[in-house]
Amino acid sequence: MDYPFDTVGLSSEQIDIFQETYETLKAHFRLELTGDINFHLPDFEVFRTHADVKLRGSYVIKNARTDCYVLFVEVHDLLKNNSKYSTGFYDYYEYQTWALAYLKKDFGRVLIRPETLIDKIIELVHPVELDFEDDKAFSDTFYVLTNDRWKADASMDRNFRNVVMDMRHEDVVIEIIDHTLIIGHSKPVSADSSVQLAEFVVRLCSSC
Repeated sequence: MDYPFDTVGLSSEQIDIFQETYETLKAHFRLELTGDINFHLPDFEVFRTHADVKLRGSYVIKNARTDCYVLFVEVHDLLKNNSKYSTGFYDYYEYQTWALAYLKKDFGRVLIRPETLIDKIIELVHPVELDFEDDKAFSDTFYVLTNDRWKADASMDRNFRNVVMDMRHEDVVIEIIDHTLIIGHSKPVSADSSVQLAEFVVRLCSSC
């Protein structure tokens, strides 16, 4: 069987999960294979803590105003072996879904994630977060870090913030490099969460 993703080294269980997720996405969206596109994933901070990141499959969603994408990603880590019988490191692989959109505005570099109690405490001592005085609900919900406050403030308008507010997932992370946005989380690939991420970028491309 020809699968619409790279199956080399995958277990039969992981192949089944990828295939189920792909078929669910295809049932919800007009999904097409992208071909060979370099999305420059190592440039994103969300992947820089890993030893390596690899694209297992990439799909373009054609029913948005502009194209957006769903990515099957493999992250590779080297974990320390704490067994008393062996030492050193071992290879650990995780498989995740991320969605990607190209934005009209230049955001600079931005990281958006749900705000935690620790974030609120740090903010009291070291004010580094970008807050929106006219949108307390958003600022109370999400933690926003940026390298260019002016660009981020100008680009993260009400329409953008409304789309982000509707993305209710406690582990979701959004990172933007200039015009490129990626959204996902470290949870394993699943059909339901993949549809949620795809819906987010479709709405974003349709309204922002």
